[in-house]
Order: sequence, then structure tokens, then C-alpha cells
Amino acid sequence: MAGKKETGRAVAIVGATGAVGEVLLRVLEERDFPVRELRPLASERSVGTTVRFRGQKLPVALALPEAFDGIDFVFFAATGELSKTLGPEVAKRGGVAIDKSSSWRMHPDVPLVIPEVNGAAVEKHKGIISSPNCTTTPFVMALEPLRRLAPLRRAVVTTFQAVTGAGSPGLEELLGQQRALHEHRPIPKPDKFAGQIANNVLPLCETFRDDAYSTEEVKLLYETRKIMDEPAFEIAMTCVRVPVPVGHSMSVLLETERPIAPDDARRALAAFPGVVVMDDPAHNVFPTPADAAGRDEVFVGRIRRDLTSERLWLWVVGDNLRKGAATNAVQIAEELMRRAPR
Repeated sequence: MAGKKETGRAVAIVGATGAVGEVLLRVLEERDFPVRELRPLASERSVGTTVRFRGQKLPVALALPEAFDGIDFVFFAATGELSKTLGPEVAKRGGVAIDKSSSWRMHPDVPLVIPEVNGAAVEKHKGIISSPNCTTTPFVMALEPLRRLAPLRRAVVTTFQAVTGAGSPGLEELLGQQRALHEHRPIPKPDKFAGQIANNVLPLCETFRDDAYSTEEVKLLYETRKIMDEPAFEIAMTCVRVPVPVGHSMSVLLETERPIAPDDARRALAAFPGVVVMDDPAHNVFPTPADAAGRDEVFVGRIRRDLTSERLWLWVVGDNLRKGAATNAVQIAEELMRRAPR
């Protein structure tokens, strides 16, 4: 399709009909990304459907290697298997794959990027750039301004993660269970989650490993270390799934090598691009998932000194579909264009 900017880039989205894919289309429009041509791609199940972009209906084609011919950027918003198989095909054809799955995040030759934090890392790409997990991104966005005040030592984190972290099927399962409860019917057997999510919380995101940690929890640890280049940073974490449609929240207890005063933390956070401070608990001002939904910023509140130590408490909230996924991916492409213009 012809966009506003004929000198723009050819873009493909793998998983264009999924939860993140739909938001990617919206973010590309909102940010006026220079799209010359857009190819929506998906699995066989979605072939023949259409997506809307800049007022046009575009047919969804099958995600095959030849679909990447002549494409500058391919956003992967689908399964990890697809990105693992097709990512190298994009690189082979001279494009850049920007992947939202976990397939490439810890690969030593693949940059893992949050542009506000380590944007220069995009210059090291070999055809694939990885975007972090939707919990890691707001966590690191809140840590980076504080790291610039004092070196990080350790953090204790509990996350409260929305059902769309598991994609559209996660939201459908929550809504289906809520309808059943409202209509006094038996709740359908859970499929996407390990148990009932409506009116409930599950202290598990994804699956448990042999060491009793979930795969989501170890992503938070290792991805944070890689992005921040802090291999010794200690993170203790528990990830919880909650019955919220959009917006991941987390409680963070942070220890730094030198104590940071709450007021200094507020100033540093407020000055950091992409972070908004909402912190006046006396007047019930603090961020919630409802505040973050539909926004690209990461919100931070409840900034206070721990009562038993010189550590700092933070409450962090971000939209898992936008900055946690789609927006960060688009920002990666923007960063790459800024550093390597045609």
C-alpha cells in the first residue's frame, strides 16, 4: 500500500491479527511511522482475513520466507517458533527482524533493546533485534533513572500481570469465566491459565521449571541483567497473574550501593523520558493498570523509604501491549533509522 511518505520503509507484521499485532498497527499509525508498504502476515488460520491500516483494509497473507523479499522491517508478534524459524530468513534477505517473543532475547549475537536505556545496542544487530518481555520493560524503565543516581545492588519484585500478557486467548478466558460467574453457570475448564482467573489470582505466569521458578520469573532476572549490562545484579522475583485486562503492575524493593532519598528518586524518575511519576498517596494519587491502559509511558508511585532499611519501595505500572510490546518494538525501528539513516 502507498503511505503518506513514498520514501518510507516496507514493513511486515507477523501475527498481525493477534493482540500485539493489532496494537502494532495502531502504534505505527499514531507515531506516523514512515510506512511505504505494509504486509500483514499470520498463520494459516488467519489467512484471508483483513486488518485495517490508515483507512484501508489489507488482506492477511501466510507468513513464509518469500513474503520478506524487499521488506525493511519485520515485526514478529506471533509464536516463538515462528520467529525462531523465520527471523533468520528476514536477515538473509537484508531486512531487520524485530522480535517480541523470547526466542532470541538471550542469544549472545542478538541485541535486547529498550531504546531509552540501551538504544546504542541496535547498532550491533546482525539482522535480528529482540524486544524484552512485557514485565521486564517497565521494570528496567523504572530502574534506569535510579541507577544513574547510585549503582544497583539487589531488588525484590512481585509482579501483578494482566491476562493479555498471554495474548487474546488470555483475555477471552477471563471474559468467558466472568460471564459464567455472572450468569451463575459452571466456570469452563481453564485452558490458557493453570486455574480459574476470574475473581482470582494465580502465583504463576507461564510454566514452572524444575527449580520451582516460572519461566516468566527467570525472564525478569536474565533479561534485566542483559539490557542493563549488570551481570551481578541480584533480583528475587515472584510473578502473579491477576484478573485485569491490560496493564502489568509490580511492587519493587530496591537496594542501591548508596541510599537514594525518595525526593531524589521522584525527580530522577520524572526527568526520565517515558516515565511518569504519580505519587501523592495522601490524596489517593498512585498509578493503576486503568491509568496505564492505552498509554506508552511507565508510571511510578508509592516511592518511599523502607521502614527497616535504607532501601527504596516503588510501585510500577505499564501497558503490557504498548510499551511492554508494540510501542517498544516500533521505537527500536525508529532508533535504528535514526542511527543508520538511508
